[in-house]
Amino acid sequence: MAIQYPEFIWQNGAIKKWAEATTHVMAHAIHYGSSVFEGVRSYDTDKGPVIFRLQDHLRRMYSSAKIYELPIPYDIGQLTDACHAVLKANSFGEAYLRPFAFRGLGGFGLNADCPTETSVSTWKMGQYLGHDVVATGIDAMVSSWNRVAPNTIPAGAKAGGNYLSGQLIAREARRLGFGEGIALASNGLLSEGAGENLFLVFNGKLHTTPVSSAILNGITRDTIMMLARDNGIEVIERDMPREYLYLCDELFMCGTAAEITPIRSVDGKPVGDGKPGPLTARVQSLFFGLFKGTTPDKYGWLEPLR
Repeated sequence: MAIQYPEFIWQNGAIKKWAEATTHVMAHAIHYGSSVFEGVRSYDTDKGPVIFRLQDHLRRMYSSAKIYELPIPYDIGQLTDACHAVLKANSFGEAYLRPFAFRGLGGFGLNADCPTETSVSTWKMGQYLGHDVVATGIDAMVSSWNRVAPNTIPAGAKAGGNYLSGQLIAREARRLGFGEGIALASNGLLSEGAGENLFLVFNGKLHTTPVSSAILNGITRDTIMMLARDNGIEVIERDMPREYLYLCDELFMCGTAAEITPIRSVDGKPVGDGKPGPLTARVQSLFFGLFKGTTPDKYGWLEPLR
């Protein structure tokens, strides 16, 4: 089936036709992964379309760029305008947004000074890990690939080159017939999924791996932690061994793309009774309730589309 691309994209300060958003094959980022990006969702609500936690996403993008010494030639306000503009140009309400900045064509060495190119694309995205998996869950596996060791690549930056690790984890899982892969950190303790954070449930409490376990400090992860604590659910950040994946009562992945996806088995071993559990369902209800109007937006996370 042919992919149907959106009609418009924002690139380097202007809305243009999708097919016109080109760069040179010798751009630095193509060869060395020197890019930073964000994944953002917009949702339809009864009050109109909203972009979820756009400012938090953009602040993280600029933090990632700071780590990699990548100057972005637009400020957050300008990229905010670009996100709104590209959604409106494509007449999208509910969609996925990809703000993106990368080293373009310039010198040819690792430390070459290359101009930064910037774009914001958008497309329609359903459930990232498969049809209806938010309700039914997925079967996951522990990958043979570990996440990066401390002081090698900064796992806390959302940079293009970092996702080579995620590709190895995800492609191995799909090749072996699983919905997604779970990685261990270099110390053998739990880290995260190929592109998602993890939550384990023990005795009605949420347990999640700490930022020191080579994870990206996800914005959906942060949202879940705040909503849970606001609603009397205890959240514990802690190191955990691999076997806790098999022993927990419930297990789910989260991220902008994956939203909140239950995991019903790991390495062929059922999680709990092998079905999405009640606390996972409650967390989903709190999260999706932000867009249905049943969970108050007390933190101002919903940015109306202009």
